[in-house]
Amino acid sequence: MRRSYLVTYDIRDPKRLRRVHRLMKAYGEPWQLSVFYCVLKDLDRARLENDLRELIHRRDDQVLILDLGPDDATVRERATTLGPALPEPESGYIVI
Repeated sequence: MRRSYLVTYDIRDPKRLRRVHRLMKAYGEPWQLSVFYCVLKDLDRARLENDLRELIHRRDDQVLILDLGPDDATVRERATTLGPALPEPESGYIVI
């Protein structure tokens, strides 16, 4: 079963910040500069946490992973934005 997560991070070192951002792009979609929305299976969530542990310095950096529940559509519907809208979800399909 997939669940929705909001992942936000504060990374002190620019080099680590770029690495974390690149990693997060593989797991979810950026909603803001250091905020990602991810829909993950339990195994993928564990992998993400493990990958982040390897990249960050726990004394200097902080990552927050919020479990938003199993319903992606409800999460998107309840999100309120001020300013530009949230990005559209990727369908996962490529039309040629």
